[in-house]
Amino acid sequence: MALEIKQQLKLTQQLVMTPQLQQALKLLQMSRLELLQTIRQEILENPVLTEEVETTEIPEDSIPDVEKEIPDSEMEMMLDFNWEAYMDGHSLSTTYHNSYEMPETPRNYENFIQARSSMYKDLLWQWRLNCPDNRSFEIGKYIIGNLNDNGYLNVDYEDVYKDLSSLRPTKDEFESVLAMVQQLDPPGIAARNITECLLLQLKAKGLRDDLPEVIVKNHLPLLKRRDVSKLSKILSQPPEKIKDAIHIICELDPKPGRTYTQDPVYHVIPDVYVYKVDNEFVIVLNSEDIPTLQINPLYRSLLRNKKELSEEAREFIEKKMRSAIWLIKTIQQRHKTIYRVTESIIRFQRDFLENGIQYLKPMILKDVANDIGMHESTVSRVTQGKYVSTPQGLFEFKFFFTSSVKSTRGPDISAESVKHLIRQIIMNEDPKNPFSDEQIVKLLTRYHIKIARRTVAKYREAMKILPSKDRKKNF
Repeated sequence: MALEIKQQLKLTQQLVMTPQLQQALKLLQMSRLELLQTIRQEILENPVLTEEVETTEIPEDSIPDVEKEIPDSEMEMMLDFNWEAYMDGHSLSTTYHNSYEMPETPRNYENFIQARSSMYKDLLWQWRLNCPDNRSFEIGKYIIGNLNDNGYLNVDYEDVYKDLSSLRPTKDEFESVLAMVQQLDPPGIAARNITECLLLQLKAKGLRDDLPEVIVKNHLPLLKRRDVSKLSKILSQPPEKIKDAIHIICELDPKPGRTYTQDPVYHVIPDVYVYKVDNEFVIVLNSEDIPTLQINPLYRSLLRNKKELSEEAREFIEKKMRSAIWLIKTIQQRHKTIYRVTESIIRFQRDFLENGIQYLKPMILKDVANDIGMHESTVSRVTQGKYVSTPQGLFEFKFFFTSSVKSTRGPDISAESVKHLIRQIIMNEDPKNPFSDEQIVKLLTRYHIKIARRTVAKYREAMKILPSKDRKKNF
């Protein structure tokens, strides 16, 4: 078959995203903080953009005429006065003693954040004060550096010998240094398993060779189930003593390192406020700290006098002007879209806003998209990483979009409402006889909710609620 070159016309449809459209989509899904940073950056890079600042003009009539208020004789004396000699002999600074320092403006300590200490830095500082020699310090430093977030040791002697080949520590030396590291604060640190961790804490409390140590060392599965009767029979001890020992063990911390790894508390600033006024919900967009942009009047006047500008300068200003106008319109469109999405959510979830989470309705992105005449992807971008403050509390926009659970009577129920009911059932159960997942399924039928046992287990695990055997308390 011979090859030949020929021309051919072909008509195709292709979606082309211009840089302006890409910027609009990017701004739409930005959080409030990201939007503020982007605006600040654009103000720095684009000279045409400027932040609108409210200025208050003072009328000229209200400005006092100083010369008229001072008598003529006194004015002449002030003008004839030898000010140079006076300035040479007197200092403008206050006449305090040299050793005295003027107090600074008092600091607002509410604006300070406490520095967070890490487990590695804290333990290493303790180890520097307690290590006997440099060789032990290096081994202990390696041990401290290999503790996980819960404070447990993740390496054994073989790893230490391999990584510290220059020191070649013996196993006895490793065990000796590890024992010294385990005496650091908090108690139970650098343990290799849960049993060793609890035993170290009992030793720190002075309860060695006692009933709690026997239970931890030999009967940890029974302790987990809190089986007092079986422990009493095996250890030949009265149930009261077993209960006292379990109380002591329950006061211990199975994860001593978590005091250093607690998640910081973040303050969420809502993007939208929803208020109820006269039986109607009012939407207020949070525009605090977000600057109001405008075009610099100087560049407007320059463009009007194009003849005075060079070709290069005119093209530069026009390019920056188009970019600034597009950014302003895009931000305005972003605000309108967020407002419309919030308005649609209020229409769907009015019962929830008035009565609480048990009235939350199942809803998907397509419902809101069809309601406001937009694409689902646009609604998804609007609701990403944004929060709304409502009469029922502060929620992420994604909270309102939940799956549905079938109801035997009436419309389907939101999955969040079902989770709320499961949480309430477990909170009101008898601690000595907690409900199993199967029993929770039967109790939910009273609310006309048809749900499978595995779904209840999935919701319970999502809410970080233990199974019934672990929630049971025998005393």
